[in-house]
Amino acid sequence: MLFILVTVWLVQRGSPESKEVEEAGRGSDREQRIGRYAGRGAPTWARVGGWRTAIFGNSLLIVMGVIFLLSLFAQSLTGWNEYNDTQIQHHSQAVSWLTYIGTATFWEAALQNWQSELLAVGSMAVFAIYLRQRGSPESKPVGAKHEETDVSG
Repeated sequence: MLFILVTVWLVQRGSPESKEVEEAGRGSDREQRIGRYAGRGAPTWARVGGWRTAIFGNSLLIVMGVIFLLSLFAQSLTGWNEYNDTQIQHHSQAVSWLTYIGTATFWEAALQNWQSELLAVGSMAVFAIYLRQRGSPESKPVGAKHEETDVSG
């Protein structure tokens, strides 16, 4: 979700994961083909304007945010059960879910997961600027200059 949000505004010259430097930002309605600029075959929510177009225009970010919150919730439930099992094994009292999500144990586990995901995605984005993989849609052509962001060849 963070990767999607940040790539709207940040660009990296030479990265196949990035827009051209001149194209940074959200783009105009004409460029995004929404509202009065939407074609006949465009999705209805891209044509109607207002809140529906705003939701449709941010649907990827919204879905990724929901997935993030659901995974955080699922992690909190499994961690809470494990935490209470350990509490009981040590003859301590079990805690409520709300108490558990305020513990360092929960946040340590959550931050370790986020750290590994950010490392994986971040390293892919940075390495793609300089390294090549022939035939990969995530890589620029093998013989392309570092400054080129066009992956179409």
